[in-house]
Amino acid sequence: MRRWWTAVAVGATAALALAGCGVPAGVDGDLADDWPAFPAAESFVPEVGACHTTIQDIGYLNGYNPVDCTTSHRAETLHVGTLTGADAGRGTPPRAGSTGMRAARAECDQQVNKAVGADWRSGRLQLTVVLPSEPAWSGGARWFRCDLAEVASLDDGGVTERSASLRDALTARSPLAFGCFNPKLLKDDITEMQPVACTAKHKAEFVGVYPFPDITFAEFQRTPQRAHKACRSLIAKYVKVPDNSDMQYRAGTIFYHPMKEEWEDGNRGVQCFLWLDNRTLTRSLKGAGSKGLPVR
Repeated sequence: MRRWWTAVAVGATAALALAGCGVPAGVDGDLADDWPAFPAAESFVPEVGACHTTIQDIGYLNGYNPVDCTTSHRAETLHVGTLTGADAGRGTPPRAGSTGMRAARAECDQQVNKAVGADWRSGRLQLTVVLPSEPAWSGGARWFRCDLAEVASLDDGGVTERSASLRDALTARSPLAFGCFNPKLLKDDITEMQPVACTAKHKAEFVGVYPFPDITFAEFQRTPQRAHKACRSLIAKYVKVPDNSDMQYRAGTIFYHPMKEEWEDGNRGVQCFLWLDNRTLTRSLKGAGSKGLPVR
């Protein structure tokens, strides 16, 4: 189409010259300098608030088919960020465990926590950082998506289909928030945490997420007592008892931790639970004090 218009313009100029016609008033006679400049090319950027029928970790443009969040979907984009500096200057998208992936992950954690009303790891949720494809990156894309999904349970990461937004999903007694549990044990290993109402008989309760320091995953695995100690501090704060050496005589601890790849990408959120192996509860111990969680 552009060639056709150019050909017409050139032909019209030649016809005027052959006829010996003058230039009309207000026209400078130079057609080439009157074409407007083309606008700068704009890279595709995904939309915040869009929902998706599949879980992705690479945002291929031909796979971007957002749906209304009131219809069946598996993930929701709660934040879109932009990589900058050295992380944006590399020739390929950030790899697993890279500084760019960690930067994107940290921003996703922060923004998604704001969107859902609490640390997303305190409920049946799964966060995925979605990066541009390599062709899109080569074309200038530097965005990353923070996609959140609902999962079946603490032990089952299978994604559950939804037909509502996850915004404010962990506020005011949310059914997605972790509460009370009955652990199933095989010798000294927890094989499953069965969720129950806190008014039902139970032996464990979720108390919070501890942000572990920046150590290697191998070191974390070598020193599990560090996680137990951190969880005891969260229990003390949750129940409102002194955080001292008596804590080990008040309650046991159970913790869940991210997998190796998540850890290396920057997810250091350890999920902590108080555990009473010699006592059954029928209420939450939040704020219960020393009467609710005595030294034994």
